[in-house]
Amino acid sequence: MTDEEEEPLSPMARVFQSPDVDYCVVTIMGFKTKICPDVLIDALKHNVSKLPRFSTKLTENGAKWIEAKINVQDHVAVPYIDPEEIGEDGQGFVDDYISRLTMIPLDRSRPLWDIHILNVKTSDAEAVGVIRSHHSLGDGMSLISLMLACTHKTLDPQNTAIPSLKRRET
Repeated sequence: MTDEEEEPLSPMARVFQSPDVDYCVVTIMGFKTKICPDVLIDALKHNVSKLPRFSTKLTENGAKWIEAKINVQDHVAVPYIDPEEIGEDGQGFVDDYISRLTMIPLDRSRPLWDIHILNVKTSDAEAVGVIRSHHSLGDGMSLISLMLACTHKTLDPQNTAIPSLKRRET
C-alpha cells in the first residue's frame, strides 16, 4: 500500500469504528524478568512492519485504512512508578493501572495500539506488559504473532521473524 492508496474497512471493522463503540483488546503478559524497554522497542521495529494493520491508521472519517509512518517509541509507554504507590500488593497496583488505562481511548491520529511496561513485581511475575489494540486491527492471532516474535528474541537475538502457525494433524 502506497501513501496514496487506501484500503476500505471490512463491514465488521466498520462496526467496531462506530462512534458509540470503542472495542479494545487488552492483553496482559507476565514476565519472569524485568522488561528492558530498549529490547522490546528494537524487536517491535523489526516486526511491526510485517503486520500491515499495526502500521496503518484510519482516515479522518474512519472508513479506510491508510499507511502511516510509525514511530514505535510513541506506542511504548514506560510510566514512572513510585514504589510508595505499589504498596505491599503489586497485583493491586497493576489491576488499578489497567482499570484506569481502559478508560483512556486510543489515539486515532496513529495506528490503534500501544504497549505499557510495568516493571512491578506481582505474585506471578517480575514485570507485566499491557498491550492495547483496537479490535478492528484483527483477531487475537495477529497480536499473539507479534508478541511471540518480540519476546522470543532473548532466546535467539538474531531471529526476528514472526513465527508461523503449525496446523494440527487430524
